[in-house]
Amino acid sequence: MRSIQKRIGWASLATFFSAAVMATGMSLVTAPAQAAFELPDGEKITNVPAIPRAIPQKEAYELYDPKIGKNFDLKNFWLRADLRVRPEMRNNTCFGSAMAGTAGNCNARNTTTTSNGTRGQQNDQFTQQMTRLGIGYDVTPDVNFYMELINSSTWGTNSSTSNGTAAGANGGAADPALNHGTVGVRAAYMLIRNFAGVQGLSVKAGRQYIVFGNHSLFGHFDWANTGFSHDGIMLNYSTKAFDTYLGWFRTSEGDTLQGAATGSVQQNQIGQVNAGGRAGDADMFIFYNQIKSIPGFLIEPYYILYNNAGTVSSSGAQLNAAAGIGQAKHSNQIRHTVGNRIEMRKGNFDATNEIVYQFGSMGDQMNATASSGYDAQRNLSINAWATRNWLGYTHYQSSWKPRLAFNFDYASGDGRAQCGAGGQGTCKTANTFENLFPTNHIHMGYMDVQAWKNMVSPSVNFQARPTKDDHIEFWATSLNLANKEDNWYRGSQGAYVYSKVGNTKTHIGDELDVAYTHMFMDGKLAFQAAYGHLFAGGYIAENLGTSRDQDWAYAQLWVNF
Repeated sequence: MRSIQKRIGWASLATFFSAAVMATGMSLVTAPAQAAFELPDGEKITNVPAIPRAIPQKEAYELYDPKIGKNFDLKNFWLRADLRVRPEMRNNTCFGSAMAGTAGNCNARNTTTTSNGTRGQQNDQFTQQMTRLGIGYDVTPDVNFYMELINSSTWGTNSSTSNGTAAGANGGAADPALNHGTVGVRAAYMLIRNFAGVQGLSVKAGRQYIVFGNHSLFGHFDWANTGFSHDGIMLNYSTKAFDTYLGWFRTSEGDTLQGAATGSVQQNQIGQVNAGGRAGDADMFIFYNQIKSIPGFLIEPYYILYNNAGTVSSSGAQLNAAAGIGQAKHSNQIRHTVGNRIEMRKGNFDATNEIVYQFGSMGDQMNATASSGYDAQRNLSINAWATRNWLGYTHYQSSWKPRLAFNFDYASGDGRAQCGAGGQGTCKTANTFENLFPTNHIHMGYMDVQAWKNMVSPSVNFQARPTKDDHIEFWATSLNLANKEDNWYRGSQGAYVYSKVGNTKTHIGDELDVAYTHMFMDGKLAFQAAYGHLFAGGYIAENLGTSRDQDWAYAQLWVNF
């Protein structure tokens, strides 16, 4: 023994024995390895480590050669996938001005009474590709495993500036630092039906989509190349008369630096600080109901709590607040959302009405200083509301199935959205409506120049189906601000144009869209082309100093199975 120690040293000997002990420990948790021990007939080792005991480990970890699990049955395995290629162009993105930043804004925050656009041409053309692969397995008729991988890329690039791994983050976008490529996880969850033996009660735990109503507040946002996903748990209780959903979702997590287990993620999501503990967390609670007992009507009352009160850094630099109190997912806020949606379909008529009210409190970044801080302050009151309304008539008796519909949307703004930046005085309220996680593309014109915040928008829409595989659509929309001194927010919810101090114009412009869709192969393949033109209104010239119309168009192929 001493000669061995002299040759390899104590450190090497310790390493040898450690490896031997670890190998022995692994053998204790694998059934085949027990054959190496002399045990009484019919007996097995029961004092396995605590962690494996907490896992329903019907399939053991392999020491070397992985095998197909003995519980796997090919008939319970299923796949789903889609691939989309979309070239897109946009001319005069900033209406004769140059883009002022990487966030899509056409000018900087304006603290003066004059326009502050920079004259220039802002045209763009690119091709996006989205590929998704969903892998599902029905463990039992009531237990389902599902994972969806997504590859998001723009032709001519090696990596993506956003991915599907964190689409439900505080700012509604992913962190490219977490990507190192273009592949992410769009969904990964277990779905348990008839949970605990209760018929109609199901539980979905993991990364998942949240889609309610007509996507006004929660949508999959599949128009984007990544869409929204959310990490959390959702309970659903369903009967013939009503459905009830209750969910908790963590949108930002600050505990990743506090003794995380080896191998756990060490980065935080975009727009979020490594503050640790509750100071770096943001949560969302959803209570959504669907009443189905009234013939021809669907009534959906709901309550949502968005608690972003913790995401404030210890140094006094508040997050998600650089663009003022109207910025989406603003930090240091507790926001309550109460709403109701009613949809009616009777005969040839259909109608939708949704009314939403938001209240709570939010921190004031612009009037605070790094020395005084505001970590414990939420001195702004939230008092915001919005409404969405559609009335349509479809002539089903005609072979073309023409539909004519009228729409009116409104969402509140705040006259001091840029308070503290100069000219708008001290911050007092935070009344800009929060759009949460919607699919805005389908609501206020296809050009995506308007979010459901600080806006007034009447529109008229006509659709028809010349054949069972063809669809045409014409859409005219008037775009206006609800509050003239709040900003103009684009479909992605960031500020498109910052209003100057004392702005008097509210008419942004008028948008005309035309879209054509043709379905192939029983709907598994689709071709779609669309064109939109925005006639610039008085607001654009007043706040940018330039005023040119904007053109937008795309064509796409989408295969789905």
